[in-house]
Amino acid sequence: MTPADIDTAARVLAPFAVRTPLLSSPALDARLGAKVFFKPEMLQRTGSFKFRGAFNKLSSIPQAARAGGVVAFSSGNHAQGVAAAAQILGMQATIVMPADAPVSKRERTKGYGAKVVLYDREREDREAIAREVAAKHGATLVPPYDDPKIIAGQGTTGREIADDMAALGLSPDIVMAPASGGGLVAGIATAVKAKFPQAMVMSAEPEGFDDHARSLRAGRREAHDAKGRTICDALMALIPGEITFAINGRLLSHGAVASDAEVAAAVAFVFRELKLVVEPGGAVALAALLAGRVEATGKTIVIVLSGGNVDTDLYAKLIG
Repeated sequence: MTPADIDTAARVLAPFAVRTPLLSSPALDARLGAKVFFKPEMLQRTGSFKFRGAFNKLSSIPQAARAGGVVAFSSGNHAQGVAAAAQILGMQATIVMPADAPVSKRERTKGYGAKVVLYDREREDREAIAREVAAKHGATLVPPYDDPKIIAGQGTTGREIADDMAALGLSPDIVMAPASGGGLVAGIATAVKAKFPQAMVMSAEPEGFDDHARSLRAGRREAHDAKGRTICDALMALIPGEITFAINGRLLSHGAVASDAEVAAAVAFVFRELKLVVEPGGAVALAALLAGRVEATGKTIVIVLSGGNVDTDLYAKLIG
């Protein structure tokens, strides 16, 4: 997966995806003594960056293979991205989702015309269920991150960041993005470092669910050992993807983490200062920055807010 693949994905996505802007907060700049920009992917189609990779992947499926439809497994954002892309392209989508996924994500996935198959996160294997469904219907399996077309699509986020920073005459010192399987940050790192090779690209994860941070320190893929849950429901992958870590292990400097309490504070900050809705998993990079996990003074920093799909009850608690 190369910068040229991301350029190709950008051309595929141009008529369909939202080109999200870069935003800033003078209050945050003053607080940190830094110049901070936000990439608000909650403004993307389906409310997260996931539409980019899903549409790029589905567009690459040969016409002869589209009749069987597609199958994906996801806690919510990839589900919605695949469902919306399939709807646009006239394909049937089946999404395998955990029964405890946020209700809003399940309902929105159905709203795009997809069939939802629920499973028990603790007792069942979502990939096995998805493969069984795909085999039964002759469908194409669409993985959430470990696929070159998916990564290239997500990488258009980084391409836009690089282009917009260059247009401002600025060079980013740090670019941070949330990581679960690592597809978003892998695509961003590929695009950003092609234009700004000196930029430090970092992953951000919930405390305990720090498989990228561990893997980057070790120089090899390592699983996290978290027990229980995090409010960052979108960021609970056990271990970085094989394809994604082959990229991230080479291009990322290191990983940062943030606690659920710090993430809640970041969600509230985005509500107060940017007047935007960000889901917990989408705010973890900002949370790490606000908590002082990143040396910010005098730096130019880009923070990716990766999505805004959050249940209203949880959101009310977080901003309250």
